[in-house]
Amino acid sequence: MGKLSTHVLDTMHGCPAQHVNIDLYRHENGTRSLIKSVKTNADGRCGEPLLQDQEVAKGQYELVFHAGDYFAARGVALPSPRFVDQVSIHFGIAEEGGSYHVPLVVTPWSWSTYRGS
Repeated sequence: MGKLSTHVLDTMHGCPAQHVNIDLYRHENGTRSLIKSVKTNADGRCGEPLLQDQEVAKGQYELVFHAGDYFAARGVALPSPRFVDQVSIHFGIAEEGGSYHVPLVVTPWSWSTYRGS
């Protein structure tokens, strides 16, 4: 049973990032289509997979993490414009029904990702 999941870690504060808005898009034939919008929970995760089972289809996807809004809500003094604001991660799913985990590790000045398990 395949799935696409994510989580967000706030390394400035050393904790999971709670209440981060995340948008998931699919890119196909030059069109960007919103699949769903979610918000992270107290663990910095979503309550359920972003995609699961037959929804995990080959293709190009994008996750947009609203990190700047998260840090602003935490009271972090941010420059204007924000250095890290919306983090877009473009990635591909090559395995129909595969398991993909795309986490975000973020501060107001940097971010990174990797393919998790």
